[in-house]
Amino acid sequence: MAASAARWPKGSTALAIIVAASIALLFVFAPARRIAAAKVGLPLTAPLPDRVPPGVVLRVGDPVTRWVFEHNGWDKQLPFRIDWAEITGGPEVTEAFHAGVLDVGFGASVPPIHAAWTGIPVRIIGFREYADRGARQAFIFGIAPNAKIHTVADLRGKRIAFSPSQVQAQVVIETLKAAGIRRNEVTLVELPSSIGGDVYTNALASGAIDAAPIRADLVAQHYLRDYGGRGARLLRHPPFRDDGGSIYVPEAALTDPGKAAALRIFARYWGRNWAWINTHQEELARGYYAGKRGLPITDARIMAAYVANVTVPRNWAGAIAYEQAAIDTLGPETKHPRLDAATLFDGRFETIAADGAASVQGNGS
Repeated sequence: MAASAARWPKGSTALAIIVAASIALLFVFAPARRIAAAKVGLPLTAPLPDRVPPGVVLRVGDPVTRWVFEHNGWDKQLPFRIDWAEITGGPEVTEAFHAGVLDVGFGASVPPIHAAWTGIPVRIIGFREYADRGARQAFIFGIAPNAKIHTVADLRGKRIAFSPSQVQAQVVIETLKAAGIRRNEVTLVELPSSIGGDVYTNALASGAIDAAPIRADLVAQHYLRDYGGRGARLLRHPPFRDDGGSIYVPEAALTDPGKAAALRIFARYWGRNWAWINTHQEELARGYYAGKRGLPITDARIMAAYVANVTVPRNWAGAIAYEQAAIDTLGPETKHPRLDAATLFDGRFETIAADGAASVQGNGS
């Protein structure tokens, strides 16, 4: 049993196999993508262009940002068009980048790293983090009924959901390390959390897994509501960061002068977006989560609070350290090479989103 548990990783669903096969294709085509990216025009070290030529389109996958932009009329102020895509989650963004159908994606710490590991050159152009990260966590462990897990130490010997291309993987590995639990003392069940909405909580409720890192938002609240009576519970992970989020883009978008100029403007508005959310939680809850997504207002407020109270740092030193921690945590476990996290960031954008956030905070709009 111990040898079986140490295998990396143990498959659990047909859908997970499909995802794994798709990611494998990224490796097959990675050299061609790197060559293609190297052929295009604007050097990544050149100053960002100031002028957006006519006809530029940015394809952006960030539904919440879309609603804020459209609600405030910002999309109509831009000298380029945005084609919005209903794409969320690291695996979906990576697939869209690979297919060449997306210019901007939003993700947590791991998706940009995983994209680079699979041969898709990307750069982070905006970063946001919890303003109160010492007091709250973005993820929490859902514990299955009858799993007999009451502390982090009780994870030893259990089956834990694992998605190597998402931040949940970092949460799992850092938790095990903090608890002094070796990899061969648990069974990691590969199961991407973005493939089916409630896939983690359904797997927990059915007893297919014993623990899973789930979002500490409505997902956690509904899990307790639906299965708490059967013994389901939540467990906080040890005190490490899990709160960072970024917009990242394929390098091919940055080597296109028109798109690079548009991204410069988009990043500033993306910073404005977060400053606006911080001061308009009720408006976001009613307009987006209730009005657009159809949630009851109580649930909508939980979601609005989850994404609010963030800051957009003007200096990326902390962001780079955060990404480096993710690389150093997951690289050895997933047999990927060490990356220098600084190479994932495009320093030309470092202050742009923060300046946009400050402009909203300064005028109260």
